[in-house]
Amino acid sequence: MKKHISMDEKIKRINELYHKSKKEGLSAAEKEEQASLRLDYVNSVKANLRAQLNNINIQNEDGSITNLGKEHASKGSGHAQ
Repeated sequence: MKKHISMDEKIKRINELYHKSKKEGLSAAEKEEQASLRLDYVNSVKANLRAQLNNINIQNEDGSITNLGKEHASKGSGHAQ
């Protein structure tokens, strides 16, 4: 079972692997680890951005409030959470 690693620890490891790749290269296992960590990071950034966007409310000219996350979900995109 994998130990949970914080995003800060993942970013630190991504940076370590990057610097090692520039100095001496990476083994196949390290390249795989680097790709996995980068994917985790990108997915985390996307999820955080999506959550922020889903919480934006727009006040319309008629005074009504539209939640962008709910409106986006009602259009069938499947991205709102």
